[in-house]
Amino acid sequence: MTAIAGIFLENETVSAELAGEMMRSLEKYPANEVRTWHGGSAFLGCHAQWFTPESVHDRQPCQDERHGLVIAADAIIDNREELFDRLQVERSRRERMSDSDLILAAYLHWGDGAPKYLIGDYAFAIWDERKRRLFGARDLAGSRTLYYAERRGRFAFCTVMNPLFALPGVARELNESWMAEFLAIPIVLDTIDVRSTAYRDIRQIPPAHSFTYEDGRLKVERYGSLADEVQKLKLKSDGDYVEAFRDVFGEAVSSKLRSCRKVGASLSGGLDSGAVVGFASGPLAEEGRTLHTYSYVPKPDFTDWTPGYMAADESPYVQAVVDHVGNISHNRMDFADRNSYEEIDDLLEWMEAPYKFFENSYWFKGILEQASKNDVGILLNGGNGNYTISWGPALDYYARLLRRFRWVRLSRELKAYGRQMHIGRSRLLPYIGKSAFALPSSTKPLPDIPLAIHPELAERTGVFARLKGHDVGLSDSWMNEFEARTYQFDSLSILNHQGTSSTKLSLRYAVRERDPTSDPRVVRFCLSVPIEQYVRNGMDRALVRRATEGYLPDSVRLNQRVRGVQGADWIHRILPSWGSITEELHRLCHDSAASRFLNVEQIQSSLLRIGNPPRPEQAFDRHARLLMQSLIVYRFLRQCS
Repeated sequence: MTAIAGIFLENETVSAELAGEMMRSLEKYPANEVRTWHGGSAFLGCHAQWFTPESVHDRQPCQDERHGLVIAADAIIDNREELFDRLQVERSRRERMSDSDLILAAYLHWGDGAPKYLIGDYAFAIWDERKRRLFGARDLAGSRTLYYAERRGRFAFCTVMNPLFALPGVARELNESWMAEFLAIPIVLDTIDVRSTAYRDIRQIPPAHSFTYEDGRLKVERYGSLADEVQKLKLKSDGDYVEAFRDVFGEAVSSKLRSCRKVGASLSGGLDSGAVVGFASGPLAEEGRTLHTYSYVPKPDFTDWTPGYMAADESPYVQAVVDHVGNISHNRMDFADRNSYEEIDDLLEWMEAPYKFFENSYWFKGILEQASKNDVGILLNGGNGNYTISWGPALDYYARLLRRFRWVRLSRELKAYGRQMHIGRSRLLPYIGKSAFALPSSTKPLPDIPLAIHPELAERTGVFARLKGHDVGLSDSWMNEFEARTYQFDSLSILNHQGTSSTKLSLRYAVRERDPTSDPRVVRFCLSVPIEQYVRNGMDRALVRRATEGYLPDSVRLNQRVRGVQGADWIHRILPSWGSITEELHRLCHDSAASRFLNVEQIQSSLLRIGNPPRPEQAFDRHARLLMQSLIVYRFLRQCS
C-alpha cells in the first residue's frame, strides 16, 4: 500500500517547495520508496509501502504517456483475474502487472464507471493532463482514507490529513460541527457526517464514492454499495449452500494472501477470526508459507468479572483452533506494561483526531507492532463477520416465525434451541412474543445518558437535531437483527469509522489489515442466502458452523453458550495511574478552553459516580467511558491550541 498525495492549482504552477513540504509530512511513516511526479500545475506523490509481489516493481506515480494519464494509487486489488479477462490483458503481462496499472486499464476501458468493477482496498487519483481533469475514488467498504482541501482554484488530497496543512490557507482550526457529533454520540461511532473531519478546512471522500475536479469545480458522487446487485439465492440442498459458502469465502480469503512478506491474522476464540484462519492456513501451506497468528489475553493478575456466558480470556478456544488448523506460528500476548491511558498521546498523533476505541487501543497497537517486528505485511481479521459469514439471529428469526404464524417450524426450532441452550420454551416465548408484536420503535430520547458535550456547544451546532433519526445510542429506537444488518451495509458512517483507524495504524506500522468478511463478494453472497440457512435445528449462525466443519474444532465451531468479550480489563490496567487520571480530569474542569466543548459538570458527576478508585467490573460503565473519552478530547484540544 501507499500513502498518496497530490496538488492541483488552477492557474499557477505547483512550486517544488510546496510539493516538498507536503511530502516531508509523510516522512514519519516507514516507506520502501518515495517518488513524485511534477507536471506544472499538477503534482502527485507516493510514499510506498510494499505488500504484494507486484508492488515491489510498481514505480508510482505511474505515467501513461500515450493517453496523457498519471495515477497515484493506495490499492490492493483482489479480483485481478476477473479484471484481466474483462480487459483482455495479455497472459504475458498479468503476473507482473501492478494494481495501479490495472486501475489505469480499467479507467481507460470504463471511464468514471471503473470503481464499480474493482474489488479490494483502495483509494486512487488519476490526473488527465490533456483534459486538465482529476478523477479518483475510494473503495466500497472505505478501507482506505482519502482527505482533501479545496480553496479558490487549489485542490490537494492525501491519505492522511497533516500534509494538507502545507497548502496556503488551510488552517488547523477545529470543526465545531464534527466535534459536537463526536461528543454527542455515546457509542463508539465518531460522526454521521462522512465528508467532514475534525478540522474545518479538511474534508474527505466517503466510502463508495468517486470524485472529479475539473474547471475549478469538485463533484463527489456515490458509485455503488456493498449491498448492490443482491438477488435471493435458491439452491437445491443444504449441502449446496455450504459448498457455495466455501467457494465464495475461500476465494475472498485466498485473494488476500497475496503478499511479498509474511501473512498473519488476528485470532480470538470466535467463529469469524477462526474461519478466516481455518481457510487461510491451507493455501499458505501449499505455497510453503506459515500463518502467523496474534491473540490478546488479559494480564495474569486480572480476575475475570464477566458473567459465565462471556469470556474475557479466550485462550482455550484460541489454542484449540491453533492445534486443529495447523501450519500456524502463534503469538499469545498480554501486553502487561500497556494501558489505555498511557497510549493516548501516541494514538492522537497517528489518528490525527480524537478516538473512542480506547478499551482495546493497547492491544490493537501491540498486535500491529509485533506483526511488524515479525515482518508480517498482511494481517487478516474477521471484523465484519457478525453481519456476513456468522450472521444468524435465532431469537429474531423465531419472532419472525411467530409473527407469520409458522407454528410447526417454530415449535420444532424452539425445542431444538432449548435443548442446545438449556432454556425451556416457557422462558423463551415471552421474549419472542414481545419481539414479534412490538409496536414500531419510537425515537424518544433515553433518560440519564451521560454525555460529554457541553450544552452550549450542542445548542450552538444543533447537533441533536442532526442526529435525530440515526441509530447512535441516543434514543430508544430499537432494531432487530434483520434491520441492523441492513443498516450496517447502508451506513457509510460505520464503514468510514472502521476504515479510518485501519488506514492510520497500518501506515504507522507498515502492516496492512485485511478483512475477508467485508469483501463485496462475501457480503453480497451472504445477503443472498435465505434466513433458514442461518438458523436451523436450534442452531444460530448455522451456515458458518456447518461450512467450517473440518476447518475448525467442534469446541469452537459448535460453541453457542460462551462469547468472548475483549477489553474487559482496561480499568484493571489503569488503576496504578488513577491518581494521575483524576488529577488531569480536575485540570480539564478548570481549563476554560476545554470547557467550551466538554460538559464539566457531567465530568465531575461521573467522577463521583464511579468512585475512587473505580472497580474493574465498571469497564463498560457509561460514566467510566465518558471520563476516558473526555481525557482524549482534552489532550487533542491542547495539541491543537
